[in-house]
Amino acid sequence: MNEKWLKYLNRLSLPIQMVVVMMGYFVIEAISRHSVREAYTYMTERPLVFLYNSFLIFTTTLLVYLVRRRVFMRTLLAIFWLVLGIINGVLLANRVTPFTGPDLHLITDAFKIANKYLSPVFFVIVIILAAAALIGLVFLFLKGPKYQGKMTYKLNIPLVLVGVLAFAGTTKLALEKRVLSNYFGNIAFAYEDYGYPYCLATTIFNTGISCPRDYSEASIKRIEKSESGLAETGEKRPNIIFLQLESFFDPTLVNFLKISEDPIPTFRKLMKEYSSGYYKVPSVGAGTANTEFESITGMSLRYFGPGEYPYKSILKETTCESAPYVLKNLGYSTHAIHNNEANFYGRRNVFANLGFDSFTSEEYMSEQDDTNPNDWMRDRNLTKYIMEALESSDDPDYIYTISVQGHGDYPEEPMIDDPKITVTGGESDAVNNKWEYYCNQIYEMDQFVKQLTETLAEYDEDVVLVMYGDHLPTMGLKVKDVKNRYLFQTEYVIWDNMGLEKKDANVAAYQMAAEVMDRVGIHEGNIFRFHQARRQTKNYQVDLETLQYDILYGKQYVYDGENPFERTEMHLGVKDAVLDKIEKISDGRYYITGENFTQSAYVEVNGELLETTYISPTTLLLNDVELKDGDEVDVAIRSNSSTRKVLTRTDSIIYKVPVEPLTPEVPPLDDENKEGGADTIDPNAANKEGAAAGNPIGEENNTRTAAGEGPIEVPDVENPVQN
Repeated sequence: MNEKWLKYLNRLSLPIQMVVVMMGYFVIEAISRHSVREAYTYMTERPLVFLYNSFLIFTTTLLVYLVRRRVFMRTLLAIFWLVLGIINGVLLANRVTPFTGPDLHLITDAFKIANKYLSPVFFVIVIILAAAALIGLVFLFLKGPKYQGKMTYKLNIPLVLVGVLAFAGTTKLALEKRVLSNYFGNIAFAYEDYGYPYCLATTIFNTGISCPRDYSEASIKRIEKSESGLAETGEKRPNIIFLQLESFFDPTLVNFLKISEDPIPTFRKLMKEYSSGYYKVPSVGAGTANTEFESITGMSLRYFGPGEYPYKSILKETTCESAPYVLKNLGYSTHAIHNNEANFYGRRNVFANLGFDSFTSEEYMSEQDDTNPNDWMRDRNLTKYIMEALESSDDPDYIYTISVQGHGDYPEEPMIDDPKITVTGGESDAVNNKWEYYCNQIYEMDQFVKQLTETLAEYDEDVVLVMYGDHLPTMGLKVKDVKNRYLFQTEYVIWDNMGLEKKDANVAAYQMAAEVMDRVGIHEGNIFRFHQARRQTKNYQVDLETLQYDILYGKQYVYDGENPFERTEMHLGVKDAVLDKIEKISDGRYYITGENFTQSAYVEVNGELLETTYISPTTLLLNDVELKDGDEVDVAIRSNSSTRKVLTRTDSIIYKVPVEPLTPEVPPLDDENKEGGADTIDPNAANKEGAAAGNPIGEENNTRTAAGEGPIEVPDVENPVQN
């Protein structure tokens, strides 16, 4: 009887497998959408899309017919797809955008900030479940049932191939009949409309810019010719600063919020006095690097693969025409500044391919401990580093600054004692708490904008400062929630100290660099000249796609076939860390003195990194180490990412063990030296000098820091605060 039923089930295994897949897929969508009802609505309102995605998963399960351990293989595939659904659900609970192919390239970045979004309990649960699944899979592989029938590969292999071909044909038909789409204007909405498996697969395999139908050398020459009416570049070379404010948005545009006072009074005042408008950005709730890419290069993300991050794809491999490269050709020095770690989004590598001369990241800032309740570094510290970049050379400067203070995830519980701004109107206390935290953060960011503009107003060189939000905050806003009825825009203002005419307009992120250059009489660079000449003209978007393809993926006709942009030898930090002295203060304790140290500075002895206590920008403390004659000592600046790799090092010093000072003998007082001549020895002099040499900082703690902020506090030897 059992054998009969088994034989019967084997004959029906394909349809049974399809039914089980459909049930499993429904669970995946319910997890992704955080609602069984939403999953049911999706299944009933878009049945063809639901069946297509089920077919996609079913096609992957055809592999079970090539092995005997079919129960094990089915379980493994079920876990695989279920885990993908859970990952998407977790991400959508903490940000607006779903899990995409490019996120696979951002896995190290994800580990870096995961603790800011997820609780320790969550990680414990994940580890327990992963261990249980692994143990279960091992047991199933070793002890699970095996297919006992004859393995007819002559039938099974063609079966799998037919399934794959059928799926490919179904995909083509679905695209032709517009059941599916391969263009996602909004990645989050696309996942809702076309299903998680299809969208995930599309973002993995559909990357880059497809070759336009009319791409040729003649089409590129035609585009270049259309720019011929532009004026020649003038003589003005003002400093140009872009300030990208993390998640900066006007919350008074949210219909349901009641806010106790204006959280952005400075920015609002500047918008009234200077050129301003809406800033069209390529993402919502996440995707800082893509707004950054558009603003720096002048290229639109709409022609790349859905959900793609060029920082993690093409720009890892090649240089690219950009505002830094174009302005460098006009004598500019180019700088990037970011109060987060250097490797996030791969910036340390990518910025050199975009033409930056220097990159000052969090690791090169001595204010790393000045953080908000969510542990993001406060933006007010950026003014110092912007001014350092401006003053670093006699050349005009292009400075691209990326802030971080407004970053989510926003807490559902109150985290600010006596908040300046209070918020009500949300559907729950949790929602109000998130908005209240956010509003207080952007108020501080607004105060930073005030501080920066006031500082620049006193600067004796021409400056143009562009400020804007990179995307809306991660709050799950819908179109109906905002007064402007559009989620893909923030606001910008172009401040200056040179009397530029106020000109209000809505500008896309990829148009802004060209707009600013046009305002100051700079007409250089293929992309930027194109925007200046062709914006609002016929075939503007079509020709932009062709030009972008030629520059990044085509034959580079615009450069006569050869990319002219060489990767820069980018300098990390505007000011180098410098090691000056090593001073022994007691057994096993040393002061390391120099310049431009930060909390990311570690003493390195003979190539070994040692635990180091940061005291000030001029002083580090080394404990529980005994240096020997001939030891090679340097100071390394380490990455704040999970890799903890060394980014830069100072020049090294060869340590010499100091000779213990001898107590001098007091010479007899005779007639020749009663007057205390030049050869007279003060018996206390050696002790005084020895104290100074042995403790350059001063054991009595009375020497001021380089910044003049008061005496240095020497850490407790028994319990030093470590990096």
